[in-house]
Amino acid sequence: MAKYVLLILAAISAALSLLTLVRAPDWIFAWKAAILSGEYGHWLVALPIVLGAAAFAGTTGNWRAAIVALSVIAVIGLARPAFEAWRLAPQLPAALRLAFGAGRPADPAFAWGRLYGGSAQPQAAVTTEVFARPDGQELRVDLYRPAGAKDAVERPRPCVVVIHGGGWDGGDRKQLPEWNHWLVARGYTVAAVSYRLAPKWQWPAQRDDVLSAIAWLKAHAGACGIDPTRLVLLGRSAGGQIASAVGYGAHDPAIRGVIALYAPHDMPFVWSVSREDDVLNSLNLMRQYMGGPPVGSRRVNYETASAQAMARADSPPTLLVHGVPDTLSWVRHSERLSARLQELKVPHYFLCLPWATHAFDFNLDGPGSQLTGFAMEWFLDSVTKEPRD
Repeated sequence: MAKYVLLILAAISAALSLLTLVRAPDWIFAWKAAILSGEYGHWLVALPIVLGAAAFAGTTGNWRAAIVALSVIAVIGLARPAFEAWRLAPQLPAALRLAFGAGRPADPAFAWGRLYGGSAQPQAAVTTEVFARPDGQELRVDLYRPAGAKDAVERPRPCVVVIHGGGWDGGDRKQLPEWNHWLVARGYTVAAVSYRLAPKWQWPAQRDDVLSAIAWLKAHAGACGIDPTRLVLLGRSAGGQIASAVGYGAHDPAIRGVIALYAPHDMPFVWSVSREDDVLNSLNLMRQYMGGPPVGSRRVNYETASAQAMARADSPPTLLVHGVPDTLSWVRHSERLSARLQELKVPHYFLCLPWATHAFDFNLDGPGSQLTGFAMEWFLDSVTKEPRD
C-alpha cells in the first residue's frame, strides 16, 4: 500500500510542478494551482524530496524508478521559479538603469532568505475618502499614509494611484493591501481607487472615475500630503488596462509613469483573441465591458481604451510585468505594447517572468514579487525624483 501512496503523491507533485513550465489548462483550479507552484514552490519542494528518499529506501525495481523519476521532475519544476529569479536578479539593475536612469531600491532584487523568512512591513494608516463625481456619482479612495506622520504637509510625497483588477466586472480597491503598505514604507502615499463595474457600466465610465479620483487628489493634495505633480498609475490585470489607457490618454504631465502588471493594452486585439470556452469566458467579459465588437460607434471607445493605439513619443515612462505561462491574460499583450514603446522610444522596461501566472504577486515575498518589487521601486524612484518645472 505504501508504494501506491508514494506513487500517487509523486505524480501529483510532478503535475503541479509542470505548471511552472507550461500554461495551465483552462480551469480556475489549475490557475490557482499554478500560483501555488510558481510562488510557493520553494516550500512545496520538500514533499517530492521526501517522497524520492522514501521510495529509494523502501521500494525496488520499477516502483522505485517511477517514484524517484516523478520526484525528480517535481523537484526541478517546483524549484525552478526561485532559481529563475536568482538567475534574472543580477541583470535587473543594468536593464533598469538603461531604461529609466538611476534608482535606489532598498532591497536586493532577490534574496533567498525572504522566500522563507518573509519581510515585515510597517503598517500604514488607512483612511477612506468619499467624494462625488461631476455627475453626482459617489466614489471612494483608500489613502495609505505613514502611521503617526506629522510632517505630511511640509514634506509631500509622490502618490501611487492603484487601480484594482477583477475582469472589469468584479474586484475592489481592497485587493493586495500588503503591497500598498510596502509602497508607503518606501516613501509613497497610495491612493487605491474604486471605479464603476461592468456590465452595468461600460467603458469609458472606468476611465472617467479614475480621472475624477486624480482630480480630487490634486484638489486635496495638501490635506492628503501628496505632491500633485508626481503621480504614478499602477494597475493589475483589468486595472492595468485602465491605468495604461488613462495614463496615455490624459496627456497630463503630473502622471509621471504607468505600471501595468499582466494586463491587456490593445482592446481590438483582445476582442480578436477572446473565446467563450476559456477559463474566464473572455468573450463575455468583453461584451460586458465594451458592449460588443469594435465596429460602428463602439470603435471610438475601443481606441480610447487601448494604450497601444494612443501611445506617443511623449507617453509616460512605463513598467510592464507579465508571466509567460499566464492563463488569464496572454503575455503577448505586454510584448506588443513593449514593442510599440520601443518604436516610439518611450522609456520603458518589460519584466518577463518565465514561470509566473496571473496574480503571481499574491505572495509579496515570492520569486516573482521580489523581482517585481525591485523593478517597481527603481522605476518609482526614477520617475518621481523631483517636481517638474
